[in-house]
Amino acid sequence: MTTHAPLTATDEQVPYAPAHTPRLNWSEHAPEVFQAMLRLDAAARRGLDPKLVELVRIRASQLNRCALCVDLHSKDALAAGESVERIVQLSAWEESEHFYTGRELAALALTEAVTVLTEGFVPDEVYERAAGHFEEAELAQLIAAITVINAWNRFGVTCRLVPGPYRAKARA
Repeated sequence: MTTHAPLTATDEQVPYAPAHTPRLNWSEHAPEVFQAMLRLDAAARRGLDPKLVELVRIRASQLNRCALCVDLHSKDALAAGESVERIVQLSAWEESEHFYTGRELAALALTEAVTVLTEGFVPDEVYERAAGHFEEAELAQLIAAITVINAWNRFGVTCRLVPGPYRAKARA
């Protein structure tokens, strides 16, 4: 049985089910791709509000069922000053709109449209809503950030990467 750090402030260990074994440590076997993804990720989020980026990353990761990225970006969002309440509500953001600004709602709608391409395109009304809240350069960065997290999610779910041990760095 695997034990993880407790979810409370106490020192006792809480027993959980064992973690699955990752299929592949892709970053070890494709280090140039991994380094390129890190650079692309940094470039994509440049100029965007860090909390907004983390909300977008969490929501795309929820949709793609990437447990590693949900874990990692929830921790990064908390480190960036995001509230637990708003992170928890992301899975039901359309029913919880009062937790988010109009700008955040537009970004979340765009995230869903870019992530779930069941219609084969991003609907005009979703794009126009986002365009109404973001200048063109910022919108381009947002689209890039959404695209990059979707790529990270594909690595995570394909390789069955394991959530849990990541710890966010404190932000200055």
